[in-house]
Amino acid sequence: MAPDADAGKAAKRADPFAPLTSEQLVVGDGHDIYVESVGRIGGIPAVYLHGGPGSGCQPDHRRLFDPERFHAVLFDQRGAGRSRPKGRREDNTLPHLIADMEMIREKFGFERWMIVGGSWGATLALAYAQAHPDRVTGIVLRAAFLGTRREIEDGFLDVLPRTYPALYEDFLNVLPAEEREQPIDAYFRRILDADSAVHSPAARAWGETERILSEHTPNRGRLDPAAMNSSRAMPATPFMEAHYFANHCFLRPNQLIEEANKLAGIPGIIVQGRYDLLCPPAVSHALGAVWRDAEIRIVEGAGHTLYDPGVRDAVMKAIADMASLITR
Repeated sequence: MAPDADAGKAAKRADPFAPLTSEQLVVGDGHDIYVESVGRIGGIPAVYLHGGPGSGCQPDHRRLFDPERFHAVLFDQRGAGRSRPKGRREDNTLPHLIADMEMIREKFGFERWMIVGGSWGATLALAYAQAHPDRVTGIVLRAAFLGTRREIEDGFLDVLPRTYPALYEDFLNVLPAEEREQPIDAYFRRILDADSAVHSPAARAWGETERILSEHTPNRGRLDPAAMNSSRAMPATPFMEAHYFANHCFLRPNQLIEEANKLAGIPGIIVQGRYDLLCPPAVSHALGAVWRDAEIRIVEGAGHTLYDPGVRDAVMKAIADMASLITR
C-alpha cells in the first residue's frame, strides 16, 4: 500500500477519517479493484462491504469506524465504484469477490478481521464468513439479504403492489404487454441487453423503483416517464444487480441459511429497519433463528437505507459494541 501512504499520513493529520492508504489492486481476470484503509495501524482489523451489488464505497462509510480503535479497509467490488473496468461483469461472481477479500486480508497482514456489510454487503459478508469462518472475529450486518430469488420477488411482486400500487403499474408499463407476466425475468433480460434503447429505460425504472422501496419516506412514489429515456448518465447498480440476481447471486438455493452452522461461535449484530420493504425483519429473524450467536437490533421508524433516521447511529453503535466484545 505504499503508493499513497505518505500523502495519506499527511491528510490523516488534518482529517482523522482521511485514507491512510489507497490504491488500485490487481486481482486478476482483467480486474483492478480500488482499496483504501482508514484508522490507525495496529487498530482492530475490519473490512466494510458495500451494497448493490455494484454501488461502491462512499467517503461517509469511513466514518462508521472510530479511527482510534480500528484499522479498517474499504474497497469497491469488481466493476463497481472506482474499480476498473467499471461495470465489467465478466469474471465477476460471488466466489471471485470472496477471493478478492482474501487477497486484501493477506495484503494487510490481518490474521482475522471484523466483517461489516449492509444489504448486498450482508450477503457477501455471510458468504465470506461461511467460506472462511476462522478468519472472522465478528460480523455486523445491516438489512440482511440472503441472495434468494424469493426475496427479490417478495419485494417487487408482493410488497411493491401492496404498498405502492400506482408505482407497480408504472413499473410494469415500462415493459411490453407480452412481458408483464414474468416481469422480474423481463427486467433482467432487458437491463442486460446490449442495445441501449432496450436497457436504458429498464435500468432507470428498476433503479428508481428500488430507490423508492428503500426509503421509509421517499420524495416521490411514481416513476417519471420522461426520465426513463433521459440523456443523463446511466445508473451503474441495476446492471450489476441484474447480472448477479439473474444468476441467483452465484449461490445454491438457500445456501446462506443451510450453511449458517458454519457461523457457530462468531458473534454477530444485525441492524434491522422495522419498515424495510426490500430486506424485511422476517429475513433477519430467519437468519437469527439458525445463527444463535447473532443479536437482532430493530430500528423503529426506519426502512432499508443506511440514512433512514436512526439506522446509521445504530450501525455505528453495533460496530463499537462488536469491537468491545471481540477485544474483551
